[in-house]
Amino acid sequence: QIQLVESGGGLVQAGDSLRLSCATSGRTISSYAMGWFRQAPGKEREFVAAIRRSSIITYYTDSVKGRFAISRDNAANSVYLQMNSLKPEDTAVYYCAAGFVPDGGSYYSKDAYRYWGQGTQVTVSS
Repeated sequence: QIQLVESGGGLVQAGDSLRLSCATSGRTISSYAMGWFRQAPGKEREFVAAIRRSSIITYYTDSVKGRFAISRDNAANSVYLQMNSLKPEDTAVYYCAAGFVPDGGSYYSKDAYRYWGQGTQVTVSS
């Protein structure tokens, strides 16, 4: 089993940057695909970004491409989400997730991720 704890959220203004961190424990993350999801009030949890075990291939939802960057440090058992040029519509609780994505599987689906953190609030004011 793996435990995940997010940090780095906060209240910022539009155009600002934040860096979210996901610290893990229990097992090394090197075997897991890692993802970030977010959930705004009254909305379903949605995919934001994911990174393969290899750390070379990443995936992003269209609305954050060019603004957000996911990275991982397997030695530190941590995953990061650098968020630049934040917009009010980025306001949400951000969740870190870990899972095994089979060949042909989707990195975008919540169902691919077995382990989840408790989330960190990101609020972007206009």
